[in-house]
Amino acid sequence: MKTLINIGFAIIASASMVSCFNNNKPNYQYFPNMYQPVSYEAYGEYEIFPGQQEAMLPPDHTLPRGFTTYDYENTNEDFELAKAELTNPLPYTEKNVNIGKQLYTIYCAVCHGDKGDGQGILVTREKILGVPAFNDPGRSITEGSIYHVMYYGKNAMGSYASQTNEMERWQIDLYILDLKAQLDGKPQRAIEDEEMETMMEQEIKPSNNEMNMANASEKAKDTIVSKEN
Repeated sequence: MKTLINIGFAIIASASMVSCFNNNKPNYQYFPNMYQPVSYEAYGEYEIFPGQQEAMLPPDHTLPRGFTTYDYENTNEDFELAKAELTNPLPYTEKNVNIGKQLYTIYCAVCHGDKGDGQGILVTREKILGVPAFNDPGRSITEGSIYHVMYYGKNAMGSYASQTNEMERWQIDLYILDLKAQLDGKPQRAIEDEEMETMMEQEIKPSNNEMNMANASEKAKDTIVSKEN
C-alpha cells in the first residue's frame, strides 16, 4: 500500500512540474549570469544614461586610442602646403614598399588600378569614371599631397584615416610613388639600409605624432652619414 502511495505522489509531483514548463524560456537556471549579461549591452537603452543610450559620445577634449595629430586642415590652402612641404618620414626599404603594395591592393587598386593608371575594376566596369593616372600631368602628386588626400579624401574619394593608421598611410605613399615612377618610365629608387628600417620601427608607432616620426628619420639619417664617413 505504501508503495502505491509513493508512486502516486511521484506521478502527481511529476505532472505538476511538467505542467509548469514554458518552452519559450528556461524555467530553472544554474549560474544565471551565463544567460543574462551583467554589463550593459552595446547600443542598449537604459534609463540611467542620458537619452537612455548606452553608446554615448566621448567626453569633450578626449582623443581615441591610437589617435595621431595632423597639423594640416581640410582646406585647399593646407592641401597645397602639405603638397609642398610634407615629406615621408619612412625609409625606402623592401619591407615598407611590400607592405605598402599589399595595403594599396586592398584599399586603392579597385579604383586606381594595379598599375596606378586609373583603370581599376570599378572604372573598367564603368561604376566610377574620371580616375586619373598617377602620372597625369595635371596632378603632379607628391609625398605630402598623397598623404593629405588619404587622410581627408578629395573630390569623389573619401578619407581612409579610419581604415589605416599613420605608418600604413606612409607605406602606401611609398608604393604610389613607385607606381608613378614606373608610369613615367623612371628606374626604381635604391633600397635603403635595413638598419635604418629597424631604427624607424623602434621609433615610429601608430600612436606617435609626426614630430616623433621626423626625429626618428633624422636619427636614421645621422646613422647613415656616420657610416659613410
